[in-house]
Amino acid sequence: MDGRFYITTPIYYVNAEPHVGHAYSTIMSDILARHHRQRGDDTFFLTGTDEHGDKIARAADALGRTPKEHTDIISARFRELWGTFELSHDFFIRTTDPDHIAWVQRILERIHEAGDIYKDTYGGWYCTSCEAFYAEGDLLEGNLCPQHRRPVEWVEEENWFFRLSAYRDRLLRLFDENPTFVRPAHRLNEARRIVEQVEDISISRANVTWGVPVPWDPEHVVYVWVDALLNYVTAPHYAVPGQDLSERLWPADLHVIGKDILKFHAVIWPALLMAADIEPPRSIFIHGFILKGGERLSKTTGNLIDPLPYVERYGIDALRWYLAREIRFGEDGPFSDEGFAQRYTSELANEYGNLVSRVVSMVSRYRDGVVPSDPGGDQEFAGLVAERAAAVSAALDEYDVTVAAEEAWKLIRRLNRLVEERQPWVLAKDPERASDLDQVLVTLTECVRAASILLWPFMPAVCERALAALGAPLSAPMLSDIAWGNASGAVLAPLDGQLFPRVESPAEAP
Repeated sequence: MDGRFYITTPIYYVNAEPHVGHAYSTIMSDILARHHRQRGDDTFFLTGTDEHGDKIARAADALGRTPKEHTDIISARFRELWGTFELSHDFFIRTTDPDHIAWVQRILERIHEAGDIYKDTYGGWYCTSCEAFYAEGDLLEGNLCPQHRRPVEWVEEENWFFRLSAYRDRLLRLFDENPTFVRPAHRLNEARRIVEQVEDISISRANVTWGVPVPWDPEHVVYVWVDALLNYVTAPHYAVPGQDLSERLWPADLHVIGKDILKFHAVIWPALLMAADIEPPRSIFIHGFILKGGERLSKTTGNLIDPLPYVERYGIDALRWYLAREIRFGEDGPFSDEGFAQRYTSELANEYGNLVSRVVSMVSRYRDGVVPSDPGGDQEFAGLVAERAAAVSAALDEYDVTVAAEEAWKLIRRLNRLVEERQPWVLAKDPERASDLDQVLVTLTECVRAASILLWPFMPAVCERALAALGAPLSAPMLSDIAWGNASGAVLAPLDGQLFPRVESPAEAP
């Protein structure tokens, strides 16, 4: 760690409405960004929308819109949803931004002048939905796209090509010298297999008008994937008006992407950067698919999940927790109504929400809402807090969001057992055990405060409410706020309603 952290999500294609798959990548990135802010790192979090390409033009035409009208509408819906999710991104890039377009052209000019772009005729099987070409061996039976299971079309045209094959050895050397360049490790092996068979790629389209014009040949537009990939390096140049943050932020520390775009990010992207004499990013994390009924979420199959009903029913923090907890980051994982309800009730409401409520209630009842001085008899719990904080930080530093959630929850479970072991309501009946009661109340308050700080990257709004009730009204708490001893003397406040109110099941609803 060098005191700064630049993290990006994929930029989302605006041919259709956002769904929970888009939310997943962005929420996981938000958790990591918040963790690094807690560490005190100079953090920059980038997300946005990918708005060029033939598919966008076709989708707009089908709706009677111009491409720009269409992208304005759909991009705004992504921004609105990110606002609903209370995401902490620092900049939302659009590939229709004039500054982005200008930087794309500058970078491609640099690659062209270096001799790594040439003109040739290309023929290949093209999927409009993917905006990607496929080799015949990669297609499903019946010439279907392996991602969308729709017929591909043969496209033959004169295009500008990038000498990707010339970077085969440099890419393999990058993988050898930086074994965490692609995570998890098995995805690096996948990238290596792709590189070993890589060929030159087309980087322009001659028969598409909605895109960034190739600067030395305006009859062509830049292939949409090249345009989109460059957003990670163009955004720092203009994200803050009047400032160029590129020297401060680049190379990016982490790109978070889905496994279906591994080739573009782990192979084509670093090669383009090498050709432009720009350092590659430090790491790319490949997550899996969210599954519904055992199948990947897909517009084609119609099994998309709208996240908004879950937010309306359970709250945004419950959705954030479920995605982090249920789906192991880096692997495929299921999304189900039953699993969501179970996690909400058993973990969030019963284990965490009830724990916070009991601690606030007991301090209010037995000590008039003021946390007593620490008698100093629970140093083992001070050690436990430090241990859990170290475990959570270590997991998040390695981008293991799901393990970090479990490490934090171990503290919640232990505290619930502590309440049952010490039984403060029994101690309160015996004046001679006042010191024992003081000890358990201060220990519980210290530990629940610490747990809430550790859980804040996952559930920021709920944890800030819990901290306010526990006498620590912290907005964006730092890891340093966990220090033992901060709770003694704190004045607690009434909890503003239940952290996780009971939610009727569909069968109970009128």
